[in-house]
Amino acid sequence: MISLKQLKYALAVEQHHHFKRAAEHCAISQSALSSAISDMESQLGFQVFERDNKKVLVTPLGREMLAKAQQIYLQVSDLTSLADQADTPLSGPLSVGIIPTIAPYLLPLMLPAVQQQYPRLKLTIEEDQSAALVNKVLNGQLDTAIIALPYDCQGLLSFPFWQENFFLVVHSLNDLANQPQVKGDDIAANQLLLLKDGHCLKDQALSACKLKKTHTVNIRGTSLNTLVELVAGNLGATLVPEMALAQLTHEKPMLRSIKIDEPGPHREIAFVVRPNYPGLENIERLKASVLDQLSATQK
Repeated sequence: MISLKQLKYALAVEQHHHFKRAAEHCAISQSALSSAISDMESQLGFQVFERDNKKVLVTPLGREMLAKAQQIYLQVSDLTSLADQADTPLSGPLSVGIIPTIAPYLLPLMLPAVQQQYPRLKLTIEEDQSAALVNKVLNGQLDTAIIALPYDCQGLLSFPFWQENFFLVVHSLNDLANQPQVKGDDIAANQLLLLKDGHCLKDQALSACKLKKTHTVNIRGTSLNTLVELVAGNLGATLVPEMALAQLTHEKPMLRSIKIDEPGPHREIAFVVRPNYPGLENIERLKASVLDQLSATQK
């Protein structure tokens, strides 16, 4: 009989397209993983993977098998979560994804409070971009994720818990530095520094200022911290969400933050989760705890 462990190994190979990396991910030896996959293929009566020295490909039958395996593994994981919930709320393992434009600013507030309130919670945090996190939640590789809306989360439930606006951050020598607020039309697009494609913050920031993707925009950074450092060097201006503003501009007296005078909120932060995930009540509890911490920072 094919085991859940064999399905786990097969799904890891599909994810990494490499036996050695899949073995490292599963914390076993490559020979043990290869042997388990070979035994599984013998029981199935067909080859799931086509391998050579350079790459691993999934066979057509293998694709069908792995799609079913993903659903089986997801359902078993959800059953395990049910058993955990029968105990104390938020007392078992919980994997949470979080996007890079939220993680450094929310986690320092969130983690100490959650750990104090739920000391038996075994929290795993994974940082990645929205597309990857949404896919992992859908596939059961993560229990939930914290992302910024608007974003296409088709197939998932969203639980918003925070709204915020963007601020324009400029050098004190910038022509806009002394303005209390600015309209989108006041911002020179060719001086605007934004994150590279793939970060949802880029599209949300452009939308907040009513700038189209076709505008000429300087894209030089892969993190908000990098962009703010560039602004500190008077190399342009950038847009920063309110949550990150204090941390990014702290001890940089040459910077000025200016309110964007455009309808808001400019982004909404939410947990996303599968509709059939058995721990929805735990997500609600976690959301409430995070909201309490964010609200306290605004007082």
